[in-house]
Amino acid sequence: MKYYIIAGEASGDMHAANLIAELKRKAPNAQFRGFGGDLMQQQGMELVRHYRTMAYMGFIEVAVNLRKVLNNISFCKKDIEEYQPDALILVDYPGFNLRIAEFAHEKGFKVIYYISPQVWAWKRRRVKKIKQWVDKMLVILPFEEEFYKNYGVNVTYVGNPLLDELAKFGTGNRSIFLRRNSLGEKREIIALLPGSRKQEVRRMLPEMLKIAPQFPEYQFVIAGVSSLGEGTYHKMTGKSDVFLVMDQTYELLQCASAAVVTSGTATLETALFSVPEVVCYKANPLSYLIARWLIKVKYISLVNLVMDKDVVKELIQGDMTEKNIKAELVEVLRNSERQRSLLEDYEDLKDCLGNAGASAKAAEVILEELKNEEKKR
Repeated sequence: MKYYIIAGEASGDMHAANLIAELKRKAPNAQFRGFGGDLMQQQGMELVRHYRTMAYMGFIEVAVNLRKVLNNISFCKKDIEEYQPDALILVDYPGFNLRIAEFAHEKGFKVIYYISPQVWAWKRRRVKKIKQWVDKMLVILPFEEEFYKNYGVNVTYVGNPLLDELAKFGTGNRSIFLRRNSLGEKREIIALLPGSRKQEVRRMLPEMLKIAPQFPEYQFVIAGVSSLGEGTYHKMTGKSDVFLVMDQTYELLQCASAAVVTSGTATLETALFSVPEVVCYKANPLSYLIARWLIKVKYISLVNLVMDKDVVKELIQGDMTEKNIKAELVEVLRNSERQRSLLEDYEDLKDCLGNAGASAKAAEVILEELKNEEKKR
């Protein structure tokens, strides 16, 4: 079997890499090609374009880089036609992947979507397109299965792949992590997770850094990603005594007493490590106004969305201020009642998500879909 896989950001690269590993385990002769990152390449995929060359976020940023986006789409379509895969697997990244889904459907390729676009939050009209263009939707949040079934989409909830990552990670060694990164043993850690895309980090990290001097008894440590390079972070940290660790987010979370987190997958990861968190988000002002007009959900963090209530504090746009971040950090660090309630909600969240095994189940469903396709011919 030949698979063409497209992931457009760091989390997609991680989940797609795990899926590739499971598909290879079940079918060792499978071949993989596509758009993604280092982790997918390490699993044996032929990488034709890295996600860091195409990770644009926000309406304005996409508009400014529209020529590059369209060139990537054009190149991708041509590459798929030349490769002739048995299945196209799209991983999140809807602005790009839905265009490719339409093209692939028209050309007669099997289209499987793993990790749903957040159509339940905004642009619900996309569901009709998904039903038309996507042969199988594999979702990772419990409420998404019912949502899609209501629209007649062929959907299966496979569980959440973050639980696979946590199971794989196991239990790290705090002392080794601290020594390896020249961190003190005695001071507790506050983790800063500013995101994985350059535009995101440039907007979020300077705001997060403002609070560090106000908590001198703690070590502030940034979770960096190597795809952006250390220089991206050092330009913002300057001579401050904030630490930076690269590609060690889980090790950092395991040692952290609290975290300030950019909205996204990291909010769920932080909760699964039982770390009290403050969720932040700030976009280009015009992009934010457009999104506010379009988005139809009560929350932006995955923790609150899954639980359908205010579990973690969300500081969005104008509310993301030094004063507000400090106030909420004080709450989660020093208010024992707030801590207790938060950690209890985290345990309920884990129960709601279920057990590890999402990658294996997703691979099983994909192989079953292809087997059924073969029987029809």
